[in-house]
Amino acid sequence: MSQKSYDDSPSLYLIPTPIGNLDDITFRSLELLKSVDFILSEDTRESGKLLKKYNINKRLVSCHEFNEEKIKNYVIKELDNGKNIGLITDQGSPIISDPGFIISKAVIEANFNVIGLPGATAFVPALICSGLNPMPFIFYGFLNSKNSKQIKELKSLVNYKYTMIFYEAPHRIENTLKNILSIFGNRKICVCRELSKIHEEIYRGSIESIIPLCSSMKGEMVIIVEGNNEIVDYSSLSIVDHVNLYVNDGMNKNEAIKLVAKERNVAKSIIYKEYHNI
Repeated sequence: MSQKSYDDSPSLYLIPTPIGNLDDITFRSLELLKSVDFILSEDTRESGKLLKKYNINKRLVSCHEFNEEKIKNYVIKELDNGKNIGLITDQGSPIISDPGFIISKAVIEANFNVIGLPGATAFVPALICSGLNPMPFIFYGFLNSKNSKQIKELKSLVNYKYTMIFYEAPHRIENTLKNILSIFGNRKICVCRELSKIHEEIYRGSIESIIPLCSSMKGEMVIIVEGNNEIVDYSSLSIVDHVNLYVNDGMNKNEAIKLVAKERNVAKSIIYKEYHNI
């Protein structure tokens, strides 16, 4: 299905909200919050604080990860009735490690406009002030909270050369950094906490030097980890063994084939045919 061009037809607006400092909101976001017919909100109490600051009196409808499936049909019905709807989360941009994807996907499939606004999100300021290579990067979001699954996820990322970005909660930060250290080695990292707030702090250094500071860290965290800069010679491995090296680390076969093609500087189709014995 092709996307229709934006017009004056009913639309769902994905509106970023400040990640801490309530002044970090765009004029366009404020105008839309005032003009939409109602606002889908992850936590109506948190959203109420923002709306109160800017004297916006608008109906809030609860929309979070546990009820998105339930209310998506209501949202489409309201769009069908000519309503314009805003969607906000507690902090930052909707859908980025926050609710909103299920609703927006359903709205797109119903052939209504979904319009995303630029604005606040935690990982961009964390990346640009980290002192680590900003491009290319992988935004991973939250690692699995279960230790065994988190270790498996990290093993699948260990050979990536890109800077990696994770979100983490304060009660898990120490264990997560210890897992990253044991699997990635003592790489350079940057941990940002309470970005844009009065107690914002940024820790830069090796993983080993940051771990002892974890006990004092409070608030939501962004972890920036440098990519794998080791020069590895894979010439002694067959293509099949090279691909299986990454598959055994947790990658799916297509991801592994793509990475092997890049590392060997050959066409992906060649690796694919060799691996599948075509």
